[in-house]
Amino acid sequence: MSRRAAVVAVTALAPVSWGTTYAVTTELLPPDRPLFTGLMRALPAGLALLALTRTLPRGAWWWRSAVLGALNIGAFFPLLFLAAYRLPGGVAAVVGSMGPLVVVGLAALLLGERPTARTLSAALAAALGVSLVVLRAGAAFDLVGVVAALASTASMSAGTVLTKRWGRPEGAGPLAMAGWQLTAGGLLIAPVAFLVEGAPPALDGRAALGYAYLALANTAVAYWLWFRGVERLTATSATLLGPLSPLTAAVVGWAALGQALGPVQLLGMAVAFGATVVGQLPARGTRGARRSFRFPERNDRKDSIDLMGEAMRR
Repeated sequence: MSRRAAVVAVTALAPVSWGTTYAVTTELLPPDRPLFTGLMRALPAGLALLALTRTLPRGAWWWRSAVLGALNIGAFFPLLFLAAYRLPGGVAAVVGSMGPLVVVGLAALLLGERPTARTLSAALAAALGVSLVVLRAGAAFDLVGVVAALASTASMSAGTVLTKRWGRPEGAGPLAMAGWQLTAGGLLIAPVAFLVEGAPPALDGRAALGYAYLALANTAVAYWLWFRGVERLTATSATLLGPLSPLTAAVVGWAALGQALGPVQLLGMAVAFGATVVGQLPARGTRGARRSFRFPERNDRKDSIDLMGEAMRR
């Protein structure tokens, strides 16, 4: 397996993990507490990573971490849950599947990543495939829900592109970056959750297990893998892994919750998965994806020596 293929495979674990969120939420957690669930996903995970890395932002990275935390976590989680509650029938997932198209546009504007016909085709095919998987006849369209879904998609897409553009400071790895953003996002969600939903609900053993899974595996580990992948891949390649999340949710729903998968859903899964694979192929005329591994703001001496040695080996 090539280096890039290994990075893609590891990064894909993040959206696969996120695809289990629906099953865990519906089967283990108290109902009608989406903001509290978002808070329990973000803040404990962020604080745990801060304790593990013992690294705090410095200089401009205080406000950058706050911005990224707001986009990737603080705004994304509440808007996503609002859309899910207001848009039955998988409509929220369909709107979310437009994320790769938003990232393609933002990456062209902010990163200079020129969109190709293959990238645009893969993004459109992924959205079509997800639509076939999750949409059902009679799906309702609610204006507030649609706006929330669009805003959540734009928020996460902008966060992904800015994460790529700003890179990370010297001496701070993806684990620290994930901790900063999750903590900042959780602190933004906390007052909203308490104002809207009131005091936290009583938790039994099942709920505690569910929140522990969401905070650790589904959030702390998954976002670390995601930010690590965004660093090493192009923004469009990373975001084209996103359709794996609704596909995983569909598979888990079929295997664990007894939900049916008909021929249309299976076709949609094949289309979306195929588009995801196509979106990871290296651009023509490049040798692998070495350039995508370059981190914009890292100029440490060790990386420079490694790159010089690689050039000499060529």
